[in-house]
Amino acid sequence: MIRAGLAVLRRPSLWPTALRQMRRTAPPGWWKRRPFLPVPSGEYLRFRLITQYGDPEHAWEPDDVVNYLRWCRNFEAGKYPG
Repeated sequence: MIRAGLAVLRRPSLWPTALRQMRRTAPPGWWKRRPFLPVPSGEYLRFRLITQYGDPEHAWEPDDVVNYLRWCRNFEAGKYPG
């Protein structure tokens, strides 16, 4: 997770998209529960790891996180149909 975060930090153009995705995937009332950060639930992260890699224990690949954020940014900009 740290390597993925560093990969995003090195790309300031993706910061707004990363913040929007954090807000969208954070569970309601995240500020009331430890770790008091707007991070997705463990169930959601497990689902994403299974659908991406087929293994819930697989480490996040920094390039995959960056590509996902680029896709989100382009989709929001209407660069993909649908």
